[in-house]
Parts: sequence; structure tokens; C-alpha cells
Amino acid sequence: MAHIKFGTDTNEFYELLRSTTPPGTPVDLIDTVRPYDDPGVETFYYRFRKIHSTIVHKTHMVFDFDDAKLSRFKELFIKPDWLQEPHLMGYDPVESANPFGSFEQIPPRSRYQFLLDNVHYVIMTFIRGPVCRGQIALNVIHDHFWVMFQDPDHDLSIRFPGFLKLQKDNLIMPIEKGSKFKIRDLVGNKYHKAIYRYYKARQDYYMSHNYLGQGYDSIWKGNSEADAPLLTVYRHFDSASVHKGVLGNLPRTMWVMDYPLLERIYYALVAGFDVYGTVGHQLAIRLYMDGLRAEGESYFLSLMPAEERREMIESWYKGVKPKNIPYYDAGISQKIVFNTDNPRQEFIEHLVKNYILAETGIDFDPVNYLSAGEEYPPLPDKYETLEDYLQALRSVSKPGTSFFSLVNDFNANIVYIRIRGDGGDDVVISTIINRWHDNVTFLFDEKKSLRPDKDNADFIRGFHGSYPNYLIDIHQDDLPGFFDILANLDKIGLEAGLKRLDKYFVNRADKDFWGHYDWFQDRFNKEQPVHSGLFDLNRYYHKAL
Repeated sequence: MAHIKFGTDTNEFYELLRSTTPPGTPVDLIDTVRPYDDPGVETFYYRFRKIHSTIVHKTHMVFDFDDAKLSRFKELFIKPDWLQEPHLMGYDPVESANPFGSFEQIPPRSRYQFLLDNVHYVIMTFIRGPVCRGQIALNVIHDHFWVMFQDPDHDLSIRFPGFLKLQKDNLIMPIEKGSKFKIRDLVGNKYHKAIYRYYKARQDYYMSHNYLGQGYDSIWKGNSEADAPLLTVYRHFDSASVHKGVLGNLPRTMWVMDYPLLERIYYALVAGFDVYGTVGHQLAIRLYMDGLRAEGESYFLSLMPAEERREMIESWYKGVKPKNIPYYDAGISQKIVFNTDNPRQEFIEHLVKNYILAETGIDFDPVNYLSAGEEYPPLPDKYETLEDYLQALRSVSKPGTSFFSLVNDFNANIVYIRIRGDGGDDVVISTIINRWHDNVTFLFDEKKSLRPDKDNADFIRGFHGSYPNYLIDIHQDDLPGFFDILANLDKIGLEAGLKRLDKYFVNRADKDFWGHYDWFQDRFNKEQPVHSGLFDLNRYYHKAL
């Protein structure tokens, strides 16, 4: 899945695969569904093969591999003493589908730190990978949330590896049944029961070892400039994207991932997932992800005031009976002292401003984030300075802004805006629309959980997402009227407002459509020469008006 880039100035990418032939001879691919499947031969070789196909952004996930990375691998996996004498593992389909057994001999700190070093890429492999394509696959997550990670020194599975060994039977995943999982095997769903047993045992274990609770230092702050200790995930209806840092305004939910959670997410949703597997296989993975999401949310709640945790989780699961909410209160003490009535915001603001490694460059979104006590501004009276335009963007990003509440079908998720300046210094803004869900526990009939009057939009400079639903080309002099339509569409009228917007929207029937598309694509290639790829227009608005 990785597009490997070596430390060169050229944009050449390679894939890592297994071959029956050694280096210096043509690759003879060992074609298996999973990287841990039996290769069918006694001797094989890991080979790098150059990618010659067209690079498309939706599958272009770059993994940098240079001398520094090689040194880091040696530091993590060669230098430390292993827990067991190094030995080869077999290809039993059940055993190899459980990384906590397969890699038990490797120190868990090395395994976890490897994931943390590359966590943006690791999360990207499932957020942008084959498992996260399609409405049912994506309706397991909210449209916008932030992710952080347990610090290795505070991760009890790292400090006490025996805990993972004790919990091995509860860390099973449905991928152990391969691609032909039968739907009838979901009766009783032993994987759902196992994940909940593990979750309860983990919470009790943390309670017993953290009598006073956990503080800010339990969160990984990052070790270097390249690290991504905080990530933003956006769902775009039937696709998703992940970005370094904290983009957008304060989301409803946040996750904390520890090593066992991160490892299971990768193994269940990437390494062990088969996009061509049976309906039973895909349904089992989707249901398993429900439990993983609940774990991440719960681990974050353990940092919140004890008396507010139940209320918070119920606000994330509106419409779900309290007894059916996947939350277990182990009585973990509250260590952090909060001084405001918004502990989520107080927590994340302290984390970003005072704790996360400054060299990572992570800071709050200058357009969309409202600090504690700050309110959405009105539209400006005049448009003369950059601050005026930023104020307008902030104003229309407010939840309930009429355009985003009224234009609420599934064809409106990502819009790229080209703003033409008088000096030729055009700016690109990605408009990401976040749909409010009362809860994300459903498989079908998602509309029942939507609340369009609470939808909002984030305006982020540059390109985000792989599937634009619309392109907009507008001159800066037309922005006041454009913002007015977005803010007051309910007063203008839907039909009249959309007709006025037609002059800015690039319709798929426009005779100059490909000229517009080429401009956006070229700009993307210039802004992100390594990570760019062709946009996928399969989700472009379907009506040719």
C-alpha cells in the first residue's frame, strides 16, 4: 500500500513486495491477499519494485525511506534486547492474524514507537485505504474529530508486556477467519464480546496502576519536527482524509489511542482486510470498528472530570439508550484540575499551547478555531483587508449557516475554491462540510441521525481530500456577494441563491471544465510535489446544468 520514496530529489516511488526471485533478477510476485499469508514457497525475497502507473491521490500514501529512517529502524529493532530469542513464525491463518502473538518476541516499546514515528502514514492507510470507501464503511465515525496518543512511558501494555499475553484471547479479531467470513458466524459475535472484555480489563488495569489518575504527561508530545502527535480526521460521506495537527473548530469527540488500540486498528482495517472479501468479512470488520471507536473515545474521557464523563458520552450517542452505550466507568480518578466549565477545550488548548513539542509546528487553525470565550463574528461591513476576508470565512463557518443547512445532500462534502486576486496571487481554499450526527452506531438509514441545522463548514487553505464535489472560480471582488449568499440563503431562497452561485461554480457541463480542472491539478502538484496525485472526479456533482 505504501508508495516508498527514497531520499532523492526525484519523484520516483516504489512498492515493497515478496518475490520468488532474488535481487538482480526480474521480480516474480508472490500474489497473496495479505502480507502475512503463506507465500507457498520455502525461500522468498523482499523486493522493491518501481511504480510506473499514474499516481492518483486517493491511493498515494508516501512512506519516506532514507538513511535516517534506516538508522531509526536499527535503533528500534536491532539494538534492544528482544523478549525472546529471535525466531521465525509460521503462517497459521489464526496465529498470524494476531500481531500480539506473532510479534511477541519483539519489545512492545519498539513496536509502538515504530507506529508513533509513522503514525500519520499508519492512520492514513485505513482512513484513505480500501476499508474506508463507501457510506456504510464510513458511518462508523463522526465527520470531524481529533486523535492523540498514549505516551509510551504511560502505556501499561509497554511497561508490563505480560498484560498483552494475559489478554491474548480477548485481542482476537475477525480477520482470523480470512476473506470468507460467513454472516452466520456473527451470531453471538464472539469478537464483539472479546473486545468488550478486553476494554473492561484494560480500564480496570489502568485504574489499579493510576490511583491518582492520568495527567497531560500521559499523552505523547512527539519527539521530532516530523512527528504528528495530534491528527485531524475528516469524513467526506463515502471517503475520508487525515491531516497533521488540529484543523477546524473544537470537535465534539476526541480519541486517545494506546499501543493495543493502534495495532488492532491497523491489523483489522489494513493488513487483514480484503476489499473483495465476503459480505460477512466486511460486516464483521465494520462491527469490530464500532468497538475500537468506543475505546478511543473512552480513553479520552478518562482524562476528563469524573462527574462529567457519562454526560459527555451520552451527548455523543444521542438517541441511544444509556444501557446500550459502549462505555465502562472503571472509576479512574481525575488528576487534571480544570478551571473552566469546558474541560474539553481547556484540555486541548493546554495540550497544544503548552505541551505538544513546538518543533512539530502544530497550532490551532487560524480561520476556523474559536478560542475559549470567543464567538462567531458577523459578516464584515467592508472587504478591504485580509482580516475582513478571514472574518467572513469565520462567520459562514458557524454551525447552522443557511447554505450548509439547506444544501445538505450527500453530493456536497468537499469544494475547492480558487480566489483570484488583483495581483495574480490566486489562493486555494478547501471547504470541508461537516454533517452533524446524533450518533454513529447505525449501519443503515443514516439520515435519521442527521441534524442539518447543526452542520458547519471548515475553510482550510490548500488542498484536502481526494474527491472534490465541486470547483469554484471566483474573483476577490465577488466575495462579499458570495459570502452573503452562503449566510442568507434561507432569506434569498434556495432556487434564487443557487442560480446566483452558478456564475462561480464550475459545472460538469461547462465547456471550459477541463481547463479549470487542470488549473487546480497543476496548483496541487506545485504545492505538494511529493504527496499530490490526480483527483478522482467520480464524486463530482452529478447534475450537468
